[in-house]
Amino acid sequence: MTGVDEARILEALRGVVDTDHGKNVIDLGMISGLVVKSGNVGFVLEVPAAQGAAKEPLRKACEQAVLALPGVTSATVVLTAQSQGAGPGKPQPAHRGTQAPHSHSHGAPATAAKPAVGEKLNLPGIRNVIAVASGKGGVGKSTTAVNLALAMQRLGRKVGLLDADVYGPSVPRLLGVSGKPQSPDGKRLKPMVGWGMPTMSMGYLVAEDTPMIWRGPMVMSALEQMLRDVDWGELDVLVVDMPPGTGDAQLTMAQRVPLAGAVIVSTPQDIALLDARKGLNMFRRVDVPVLGIVENMSYFCCPNCGHRSDIFAHGGARRTAEELGCDFLGELPLEMAIRETSDSGQPIVASRPDSDQAKAYLPIAEQILAKLDKSTARGPRIVVS
Repeated sequence: MTGVDEARILEALRGVVDTDHGKNVIDLGMISGLVVKSGNVGFVLEVPAAQGAAKEPLRKACEQAVLALPGVTSATVVLTAQSQGAGPGKPQPAHRGTQAPHSHSHGAPATAAKPAVGEKLNLPGIRNVIAVASGKGGVGKSTTAVNLALAMQRLGRKVGLLDADVYGPSVPRLLGVSGKPQSPDGKRLKPMVGWGMPTMSMGYLVAEDTPMIWRGPMVMSALEQMLRDVDWGELDVLVVDMPPGTGDAQLTMAQRVPLAGAVIVSTPQDIALLDARKGLNMFRRVDVPVLGIVENMSYFCCPNCGHRSDIFAHGGARRTAEELGCDFLGELPLEMAIRETSDSGQPIVASRPDSDQAKAYLPIAEQILAKLDKSTARGPRIVVS
């Protein structure tokens, strides 16, 4: 059968009963964000915050009901715990959204209430969360985020890495990590580990060539689950590789995640710096400290003769930092070795720690850590013996 439509899907979901209420999920208003695309079906199952983890079987039942329909090739059901609004007893009709086609479900059990507007996520055990961001794509932000995180780890800190770029997750490829995260207790996911560092990415949950076509609310639901429903353990720093740009997803992340600061990555040319300014100003508007600007692809040194070429100009990020009153953290070269190690899943800071290219990340990481330490420093503790 072809041409699966919403009506048939909603009818199938009317056969899924929430035993706690004795009614089906449609009449209870628990389904939202429904989308159908070429046999791929996705939607959100919204449940009360206190019942988040307990409703995982209901999520699976919804998924199986839809997968049983002729013409449905995949079903993605995201479980979201709501503290208010839609949920049992508050009917809300299913509405059109956009969802990613995917061969398996990847809804992590929700274990905490969704914060109210303006409320920050509670991330116990994580001392600092920092964003690595850019105003536009193509500036090497993800490569920079991965190597800076590994540089901080090399400096003796406990570091984790969250790939928040849902539309173009690249951390699994950059770290050479594959497979799917497990949930031993059915409540929280264990992070995937790359080069000794816990990580999480949508790239672990969907196939690498699967297009992500979610709208803002779906993206934020997934990101919040990857933050709060992952067993990160005790971390000094959680590095968040932000999506490029300054749209709704980026702004909401800046408002909802307890960021200790943001690092802006740009290349030296004027067009990239215009977008970097936008990114910097976005963080300032939501009261997130800007830790500084990094100039990536700052210069190229010929591996044969050593001649230096400023392919994308040079020094633009430093001048922009001075104009905007923030710190310039340093320059990173345009080097084949960085590209090659990134493409092969062997980031240069970890795989070639003694190389000049790897050493370029260390002073930038040291500055970031110094700023974080200063902002979280406590006064002297008086001990009476």
